[in-house]
Amino acid sequence: MSNIFSISLSLDTIITRCWDSAFLCKLEENLPALKPEVEDLKATRRDLMSRVRFAEDEKQLKRLPQVDLWLQRADRVITDADKLIVQSPQHVEKLCMGGCCSRHPRSTHKFGKQIATILQEVKDMKENGDFSDVACKPPIPFANKRPSDPTVCLESYVNQVWSCLQKEQVGIIVIYGLGGVGKTTLLNQINNKFHDTSHDYHVIWAVASQDRPIEKVQNQIAKRIGLSNEGWEFKSRDEKAGDIFNVLCRKKFALLLDDIWEWFDLTRAGVPLPTQQNGSKVIFTTRRLDVCCQMQPNMDNNIKVECLPPGEAFKLFEEKVGSETLRMHPDICKLAEAVVEECAGLPLALITIGRGMASKKTPREWEYATEVLRQSAASVLPGVGKEMYPKLKFSYDCLPDERFRSCFLYCSLYPEDYLIQKDELVDCWIGEGLLDEHANLSNARNQGHFIIGSLIDACLLEKGQYNVSVKMHDVIRDMALWIAGESEKEKFFVKSGVQLKEQLKAKKWEEE
Repeated sequence: MSNIFSISLSLDTIITRCWDSAFLCKLEENLPALKPEVEDLKATRRDLMSRVRFAEDEKQLKRLPQVDLWLQRADRVITDADKLIVQSPQHVEKLCMGGCCSRHPRSTHKFGKQIATILQEVKDMKENGDFSDVACKPPIPFANKRPSDPTVCLESYVNQVWSCLQKEQVGIIVIYGLGGVGKTTLLNQINNKFHDTSHDYHVIWAVASQDRPIEKVQNQIAKRIGLSNEGWEFKSRDEKAGDIFNVLCRKKFALLLDDIWEWFDLTRAGVPLPTQQNGSKVIFTTRRLDVCCQMQPNMDNNIKVECLPPGEAFKLFEEKVGSETLRMHPDICKLAEAVVEECAGLPLALITIGRGMASKKTPREWEYATEVLRQSAASVLPGVGKEMYPKLKFSYDCLPDERFRSCFLYCSLYPEDYLIQKDELVDCWIGEGLLDEHANLSNARNQGHFIIGSLIDACLLEKGQYNVSVKMHDVIRDMALWIAGESEKEKFFVKSGVQLKEQLKAKKWEEE
């Protein structure tokens, strides 16, 4: 009786085993092919990456999403392929019978499939890596973040400006105040609030200039809205205005314009006037009250930035001088309070003098600083004569003529915090010959009061009680004395707080 063996294999099993054998037979063929394909892919990636970097660094363009995606996939495929190439020798050693069998068929079969798959991926990546364009101009963001030092006591002003922006009937807002009071810092914070808040404004920041302000602002606007190109500088002002208008009239924009010194003609610059229909806004900063009124006659929508109250002033000063310095000696903190009082709440003075005193660790140094501030000789302190006073002096430089400047400097002859009666001041100016020669005294007095009004508008004088007197901010007075001391024409000799009963001897005048 013969033995009969019955072997039953399904069709799927036969096909699978044949397919597995095919992977084993192809392994020795695919491995040598994989290495040069990977090297070609690496070269393609390098070439593409160099084009992308050139476009981003030199042309300030943004890489295309499909290019970025291809580079990410290429990195992954190359990494996977390199790992398999490193592992390949140990799998090749297991092959036998011309590469069609393996002593460890299961692991070798798996490896063969991985090699075949990665080889195909490498080929596909090479075919898809040919890009005619790798980058494009980035979309213009609604607002660019601006660097801004944290300062105290501006939050209420930020909220006030933001509240005005929400009113449909308000198109122009002016922020005004004394030089160094924090107007630019406030505008920076408004800009950054736009950046951090959801809105539909295209925010444009520009700084005006005393020299050709319209052209300077046009160039900054053009750069922000994508008009600045090689031919832009050769266009006339009117051509630039037309180009700017054609872009902005289709946008809802917020123009933040810092530091204007005279009425700024938006139309000549190409900026559409803000209306309820277009919803656009313009925010200016200026030191001049007259410019403020010219730009926005409705004073309810204009915001004056005041000097800091004593507590907030000391907080800002302490931040700049450093709490460690104030703790070096028990007397320093008291002397620091006197220094802060002399700064009269002006942030620029608090910051400049605070930084200058940060390295002063002894009471004698602080006593000296207090004394020179009281004697209006702050220019000897670090940073004051070279940094603070020149910034404040712009307001003086922008006065209409030498007559206005001489009248301003004359006011510094009065003691600190002195309420100067307007009529008395005008009579003094007349007596000193600072005003025009007039046919009658009434016209001369009218001119004097006009000059006082102009000095108030420039924030160089402050209104006193009942509008019959004026006074000078302590730091502005010190700046005026510094100007007079530096000037070849104006020479004042002021000794405040010494109760002089008679004129000093000529020798003392010569020393000064």
